[in-house]
Parts: sequence; structure tokens; C-alpha cells
Amino acid sequence: MLNGLTDTLNFQTDALVLRSERQRLIASNIANADTPGYQARDFDFASALRQATGQASQGQSPLATTQLKLATANSGHLGLNGAPAGSREQPGMTYATPAQTNLDSNTVDMDRERASFVDNTVRYEATLRFINGQVKTLNTAITGQ
Repeated sequence: MLNGLTDTLNFQTDALVLRSERQRLIASNIANADTPGYQARDFDFASALRQATGQASQGQSPLATTQLKLATANSGHLGLNGAPAGSREQPGMTYATPAQTNLDSNTVDMDRERASFVDNTVRYEATLRFINGQVKTLNTAITGQ
């Protein structure tokens, strides 16, 4: 029973972390709108969420359910990819396709970035409200009110 409760909250937590990372990327794109040669970055949220929750197909046999992790003596040691051992894998970053050509090779489209920023903000707040509702429901169930 406890696993079902924590799995749901863990899924929402993963979604919240990815939403905040996407918000950071979009803000970086907006901040560099006038930087010559800057390439706008983004990632596919759905595939990154599948990857973060372990639902993505990684080309392994369905029978292979165990994953090997790098054992370290200190939590500050780096893993194979240069990230701290045990940290999450970063979502696959992609470059935005320019809507129109620029002389300075900057691919930031401010209209697209603003729309993405607002959309991501609304979805981030919805995830927060969903988590808040789940916690309130659990609290009510525990206290019996």
C-alpha cells in the first residue's frame, strides 16, 4: 500500500523537477535572444519523463530488470558521464529549429519561447496543485476527518 502512495508522489516529483529544468532552459533561451550565434535548446518533456520514471524502452530485454550502478566510496565521486554518482540522467537536449533565418545565426524565436514559457508555467503550477491535493487527501485519510 505504501509503495502505491510513494510511487504516485515520486512520479509527480519527477515531473516537477523536469518542469523546473525546462523552465530554466526556456529562460536561458530568452536571456540569450540577442546573443550572436546562440542556439536555442529544449527537450521533449514526455520522453524525458518516461526516462526519469523508468518507463522508457532502453533496448534491453524485458527480462533484464536489474541495472548495474557504479559503486563509489564517497558521494562526491563522479560517475562515468562526469555527473555525481547516483544522479539522474539528463534529458536529451535538442536544438530548436529556426523559424526564420537571422544574420547573426541566433535561433531564438521570442514568440515561441514566450508561449513555451507560459505553457510550462501553467503545467508546473498544475503539478504543484495536484501534489498539494494528494497530500491533503492523505492527511485527511490519516487523521480520519
